[in-house]
Amino acid sequence: MKPPMPYCASRFQTVRRPTREVKVGSVGVGGIQPIRVQSMTTSDTQDVAATVRQSIALAEVGCEIVRITAPNVAAARCLRDIRRDFTTAGFGHVPLVADIHFLPAAAMEAVEHVEKVRINPGNYADKKKFAVREYSDSDYEVELQRLHDAFSPLVKRCRELGRALRVGTNHGSLSDRIMNRYGDTPLGMVESALEFLRIAEAHSFQDIILSMKSSNPKVMIQAYRLLVQRMAEEDMHYPLHLGVTEAGDGEDGRIKSAIGIGSLLLDGLGDTIRVSLTEDSVYEIPVARAIADKAMSRWRGQGDSATPPDAIDPFSFGRRTSLPVDLSPRCRVGGDQPPRVIVRVASASELPAAAAALASSRLVDTPAEGLLVPVATPGDLAELCATAARTVLPAEFLVLEIAPALTPDILQPMLALTRGKIVLLRRFTGAEAGTLADFASLATRHGHYLACETEAADIPRFVPVITGPDGTRLWFTLGTSAVDGDLAHPAGRYRRLAEALRAADCHAPVWIRNTAGTAVHHDPTFLSRLLEASFLTGTLLCDGVGDLVSVETEVDPVRATRLAYNVLQGAGARISKTEFVACPSCGRTLFDLQTTTQRIRAQTGHLKGVKIAIMGCIVNGPGEMADADFGYVGGAPGKINLYVGKTCVQYNIPQAEADARLIALIREHGKWADPAPLAP
Repeated sequence: MKPPMPYCASRFQTVRRPTREVKVGSVGVGGIQPIRVQSMTTSDTQDVAATVRQSIALAEVGCEIVRITAPNVAAARCLRDIRRDFTTAGFGHVPLVADIHFLPAAAMEAVEHVEKVRINPGNYADKKKFAVREYSDSDYEVELQRLHDAFSPLVKRCRELGRALRVGTNHGSLSDRIMNRYGDTPLGMVESALEFLRIAEAHSFQDIILSMKSSNPKVMIQAYRLLVQRMAEEDMHYPLHLGVTEAGDGEDGRIKSAIGIGSLLLDGLGDTIRVSLTEDSVYEIPVARAIADKAMSRWRGQGDSATPPDAIDPFSFGRRTSLPVDLSPRCRVGGDQPPRVIVRVASASELPAAAAALASSRLVDTPAEGLLVPVATPGDLAELCATAARTVLPAEFLVLEIAPALTPDILQPMLALTRGKIVLLRRFTGAEAGTLADFASLATRHGHYLACETEAADIPRFVPVITGPDGTRLWFTLGTSAVDGDLAHPAGRYRRLAEALRAADCHAPVWIRNTAGTAVHHDPTFLSRLLEASFLTGTLLCDGVGDLVSVETEVDPVRATRLAYNVLQGAGARISKTEFVACPSCGRTLFDLQTTTQRIRAQTGHLKGVKIAIMGCIVNGPGEMADADFGYVGGAPGKINLYVGKTCVQYNIPQAEADARLIALIREHGKWADPAPLAP
């Protein structure tokens, strides 16, 4: 049996996946075209004037493709007037896309008026019943023929009119047929799309773009990887539309989107993107544009074919095995522990102020577990020891970033006076194996640990000098110098490091450092720092790599701490607060998603480990929130349905009562806790 085809040209450099170019009106997607940025209107489609105004607003901030919901034939018919007025306003070059769920008749009307039609393969010809039944092979063939008959008219009309199609699979709305054969899995998502692709190809139609959206970045990443691998096996080269659906709002929504989209773009996958935020659509565009620009700046012409692939299974999640290190009675690093957060302090003199800020009761669930302080001279070391002795540190351990001029002989007297665990962090080059041995011996002699900042190529020389039979006296992190152009793909360098450690049978913990050296653009904005941290740390965490993280590009220690925890939460690596799955507004929404999400967050945001879905309608409702504990879903205008998991337990509650009923439901299931009072 031959091994599966790889999903990307290189996991160590960003090499763009070659695809056919699909024309959406006058806008090319895929091929040699840049990454296209798109969004969606939120107005009632039958309010033509409002929808045109929103479309213009999106186009004016850089949206290259505008999507509009068409929930029924009447709404689809309005697309004719919307297209006309949008063109009259000077935006005839910006294509419109009709978003279709459930109704082939709406799709057949919409295709007459807009440049692309998006269909959801989970509900285009299927009604979701959550039915459990076994399908024999003959039963399945009958279902596929029914699907062929329902989808073929749209394919033929698209071909006649020169329209494009998006086959947009949603993790939460897979058909009963797919669910019962493949389950609620990335494989099920891929098979759902392939059913429709094969029908289209049977009609010689290939102007298709695909998406594999989920509110869970890990699931989304795995589904896209698997889709590309399966398409490669069938000689299909369709472009990809990337997005994390129901990402939410604010910092969390941006992080989730950047993790899912950024991870795939780093691997060369993706041709058009949408950042789905529970905010006004115009705010999605700057985020999407920044993500696209960062990804395109990393593109390389060809992959490193001389480097064998790493051993990580890209289609299923498994965490890298690391040996545990006890840094305090309350803080173990590695093993089965969640990734620990280290916060950088600029100097020893700033340690008291940083310690006071980090001691805030607001950070009780998101503590800085390690403090990193640079030490360049013996004077710095003396000041640090004196400051640490008189300062109550709100962290479990201290990391000293040692400059090359400080030798073990200089460090020895100070370390002899210290109490508690200290980590010595130093960069070592390939010629310094002897120096590494001296530092490892120094750390071991005083009961401390050593973090080795190096490159993957030096691992074979360094691993033999680790002291201690269990190999836990040495951690590994990466330096900030560019090596063979790898700086353009910082996650690729960590992948090399993890692979080198595996080959050396070394299970030392790995520390993911977000520094100026891991960023391609030294953009001073917080959004840029957030995206860079999400790209690097989120990608690696979704690969299962990482035992410690630090965001050193953010100088405010409190903000750096929160950003690190938010990235951990976005990647599903460490849950420190309530998780919200909140869809972006669109014309189907039955209540104001933005104010509702903010209101529910204010009341329930302290429920650590609880996942709440806030969905504007039922289209992607119960399915998309499949892994949520509780759901708040629009059932009708002014009416809310409440869910536990995928089960609706309360129907048509007046919205004025719904918040209190949701909290009562959380109490009933034993997951409520009263918020702790805030300190003055």
